[in-house]
Amino acid sequence: MNVYDSDRIIDVLKDDNFVETTSRPDDADIIIFNTCSVREKAQEKVFSDLGRVRHLKSLNPELIIGVGGCVASQEGPEIIRRAPYVDVVFGPQTLHRLPKLIYQNRLTGKSQIDISFPEIEKFDKLPMPTPEKCTAFVSVMEGCSKYCSFCVVPYTRGEEISRPFEEVLIELAGLSKQGVKEVTFLGQNVNAYNGLDQNKKLINFPRLLDFSASIPGIDRIRFTTSHPKEFGPELITAFEKIDKLVDHVHLPVQSGSDQILRLMKRGYSCDEYELIIKKLRKVRPNISIGSDFIVGFPGETDHDFQCTLALIEKVKFDTSFSFMYSPRPGTPASDLPNQIPVEVKKSRLQALQNALNRYRNEKSMAMLNTVEEVLVEGSSVKGNGEIFGRTSNNRVVNFSGPSSLIGTMEKVRITKILSNSLRATRLVKNAA
Repeated sequence: MNVYDSDRIIDVLKDDNFVETTSRPDDADIIIFNTCSVREKAQEKVFSDLGRVRHLKSLNPELIIGVGGCVASQEGPEIIRRAPYVDVVFGPQTLHRLPKLIYQNRLTGKSQIDISFPEIEKFDKLPMPTPEKCTAFVSVMEGCSKYCSFCVVPYTRGEEISRPFEEVLIELAGLSKQGVKEVTFLGQNVNAYNGLDQNKKLINFPRLLDFSASIPGIDRIRFTTSHPKEFGPELITAFEKIDKLVDHVHLPVQSGSDQILRLMKRGYSCDEYELIIKKLRKVRPNISIGSDFIVGFPGETDHDFQCTLALIEKVKFDTSFSFMYSPRPGTPASDLPNQIPVEVKKSRLQALQNALNRYRNEKSMAMLNTVEEVLVEGSSVKGNGEIFGRTSNNRVVNFSGPSSLIGTMEKVRITKILSNSLRATRLVKNAA
């Protein structure tokens, strides 16, 4: 979602101010920090980064420095108090107002703050995306109404708001015309999507997937992040019927202990989570399952942590994101008793990641010598003349081939397993 918002900030500024991006802060007329407050370190890093560009303000008094995103929503005027040289502060729901905020700052010389939560206005005001790749993010909803006890998102992005159904389809058609082959639907709780169509009828997420798959040119559909509470039978059936849905689902579980899940206010049990996975694997045997884990949640005992390891052994997740719990201001969990010592958190996180990596490596090794279809996304990051693509199950594959293949679907044979990627050889089609 942050990557998507950053791209849209660029689109908005280009559309209004006719600016171009630069990789050197010293050359910039506008510097924007798009921020995240999910974890404590990311929040404090904002002020560290601001300090590193402060001197540029004295060299160029016309320089605009802005802070957007969730830290902006959370801190608001506090950012100006700690860093009075910041010119604009805006939230995720007001990024479309950035040009106006910059104009008001230049007109008045005063710092501008807008961290309000206008409902669907953001999407109405944003210009059509101009993707530079054959893949694109499409935000279909924002905010979250689950109020998990550890999470700051409902307070920084607001409650769940779904975009109108036809508006999403229009954006998809526009992206297809620009050469996009794969889209990833975004939302803090994307499978809770319920958008109105032109007749004011609600369209749920499985139906949105079904209609989206009918758009010519869109060959693959991904989505993230989903919540187990909304992962019902209709969505599982979508994986059985819609070929364009990739063989990958990211479904955060957070913990393998029912006691901790209750304290987290997640709204499901481990048995219910496992049942979803079993049903998914029944209709898509090769599906890749990714998840999120939090270790060291307040009150987590050794037994609770062992339950999480046991769940990992049962499910054998392909990919994962795992973190030590850090209290977020204003969330109920920050006031819970029995906070876990940092050293215990670190030890558990290491054990958790060792288990997760073992199963990820096993899944990767099972792909050796298999033939996979990849969407070629661009040149290899190593700059060695190779190209790279992604498999349906979201593995990065590097292989030799001309840049003219970018944007095409190619079959490759996996020849080598590396820690974070795969290597392959392209299967060249025989001439007729």
